[in-house]
Amino acid sequence: MTEYTSDEMMSVAAARALGDGMSCFVGIGLPSTAANLARRGHAPNLTLIYESGCLGAKPTRLPLSIGDGELADTADAVVSVPEVFNYWLQPGRIDVGFLGAAQLDKFGNINTTVIGPDYTNPKVRLPGAGGAPEIAASCREVFVVLRQSTRTFVEKVDFVTSFGHGTGKGDRERLGLPGAGPTLVVTDLGLMRPDPETAELTLTELHPGVEVDQVVQATGWKLKVSGDLGTTPAPTEAELRILRDLKRASA
Repeated sequence: MTEYTSDEMMSVAAARALGDGMSCFVGIGLPSTAANLARRGHAPNLTLIYESGCLGAKPTRLPLSIGDGELADTADAVVSVPEVFNYWLQPGRIDVGFLGAAQLDKFGNINTTVIGPDYTNPKVRLPGAGGAPEIAASCREVFVVLRQSTRTFVEKVDFVTSFGHGTGKGDRERLGLPGAGPTLVVTDLGLMRPDPETAELTLTELHPGVEVDQVVQATGWKLKVSGDLGTTPAPTEAELRILRDLKRASA
């Protein structure tokens, strides 16, 4: 069997969550890698939407930003940013929002704004929200992909940039948010999904060779583990070939 890295396992697992024919609002970075891998592989009819107004983008390499000309050059259509948000996103026309995070808490709330308790004098000031709050609110569901550590997976985020499940089940409904929120978190160690009763993220799958204790130790809260814990299938040679070709084209 071909050897692979934990990052490659993460990208492949994230890509598999996207079905053929879906529409996906794509964030830059790890989400974009996974979405483009899916479109080049098992989901050729996956529609990629970037917040710069590019609908049906088919980049030949990974975009450097939402403003990368490659997205516009390969898109089915390029529309204004207000149209992307007001017509496509907010009415719930997009199946999946694919996001990254600097911090993620046990209810799937995302921080990409500041690290530290003091907003005016933070330890680190991050890039900020961009379109992520609207994506998290209005897509039919949200997938999150990020590397797992106690630095990124925290009991409570320092700042709620993009709303997940708030403090638990029912918070989204009380705020009138139309989308289901985070339904899947993909990391370099495994997969998490919200508990149907509490909306707290629960470990549901381990990647090959990963032990439960590794995931627990890399989580900043007392992680719940599913009683029906599964194992993610290893990447196939075809998946790795497509992913590595994509990375080479982007180098």
